[in-house]
Parts: sequence; C-alpha cells; structure tokens
Amino acid sequence: MSDWYLYLIECADGALYTGIAVDPLARYEKHRAGKGAKYTRANRPVRLIGAIAYPDRGSATRAEIAFKKLKAAEKRARIGDFAAVTAG
Repeated sequence: MSDWYLYLIECADGALYTGIAVDPLARYEKHRAGKGAKYTRANRPVRLIGAIAYPDRGSATRAEIAFKKLKAAEKRARIGDFAAVTAG
C-alpha cells in the first residue's frame, strides 16, 4: 500500500482547491498544464500549498469530503495542517 495525499492548491481567483493523489506534486503540475480538474482549467493554479498523508485512498477521500464541507474561513484556518510538498 502506498500513501495517498489530500492536497491543497491556491487558485488565481483566490479560491482553495482540494484533491487527492498518490503524488501531489505531479498532480499539481497536471493542474498547471490544464490537464487537471475542470475547476483548475478555468481558474489557474498559482501555488501548491501542501499536502497531508493518509494510509489509503479511502481515508484520503473521506478527509477530502470533510474538508470540502468547511466554510472558506475554516479552510484557510487549516492551511497550517498541510506540509510543504517537495520532489522526492
């Protein structure tokens, strides 16, 4: 089993975009190239804020669903929970 990550991107419109991936840095590059989610194709990603590791896809998905239910201010308050992502 490999780790899955909940990642957080800041978009040009100021919104925070959340997703899950095994390799959040590679996924971010796909978003930047316009090959990611529909939202990030329309709202250019400006930075990968960070990621949180989870032991499996199910737990990462549950964390993503919970995070997306938060209000914008609550999401911004949790930015410190996301660790910087570096090429490994």
